[in-house]
Amino acid sequence: MSSGALSIVIPTRDAAVLLPGCLGALGEARHGGLLREIVIADAGGCAETVEIAHGFGASAFAAPPGRGQQLAAGAARCSGDWLLFLHADTRLENGWSREVADFIAGAEAAQTAAAFRLRLDDAAPAARRIERLANWRSRSLGLPYGDQGLLISRRLYDSLGGYRPLPLMEDVDIARRLGRRRLVLLESAAVTSAARYRQGGWWLRPARNLVLLGLYFLGLPPAWLARLYG
Repeated sequence: MSSGALSIVIPTRDAAVLLPGCLGALGEARHGGLLREIVIADAGGCAETVEIAHGFGASAFAAPPGRGQQLAAGAARCSGDWLLFLHADTRLENGWSREVADFIAGAEAAQTAAAFRLRLDDAAPAARRIERLANWRSRSLGLPYGDQGLLISRRLYDSLGGYRPLPLMEDVDIARRLGRRRLVLLESAAVTSAARYRQGGWWLRPARNLVLLGLYFLGLPPAWLARLYG
């Protein structure tokens, strides 16, 4: 694998408060030539988001709203051999770039994808419970959510057809096409904001997510689920 092979795609919408933490954690990948580019797909039309992106050496462009469409549009602008998709409220822990570089160097890496372990930025015991469930789901079922990131070779991404323009479940959709045998859970953590759990309830929010996931597997259209999700 050539150096400077990694392109990072971050979809944003009104993310100016969160983006500096996300981008600041990515700087370590510039050492050793791992990182080629960071692409911000912004659907909020926020000048501050663009200014922050440029301040961290990232490019930004106006993308159609909807995370699936933003991810697909961002990937289309990337030139790296490898793609890493991240959410703006996620901060990768120190040392993540070494593990990613080791993964990329693996003999079978081009035929597999990887996600990070979930860690929430809250000390509540309920946060640990959610982390354990999410990491079990990722490891045992091959269903990491988007807040755990997705590392995938450009070749494999293209062969799958990339992200679909879904208003919800775009992360589950691509994970299902990959399949459990082609997904690896890395040791490095993606530290993600717990604000939605604090606001929606430590029990109620995961329960609602589980119901929506079940409805998706039953075949309900993602557009309907997006309205239920709010």
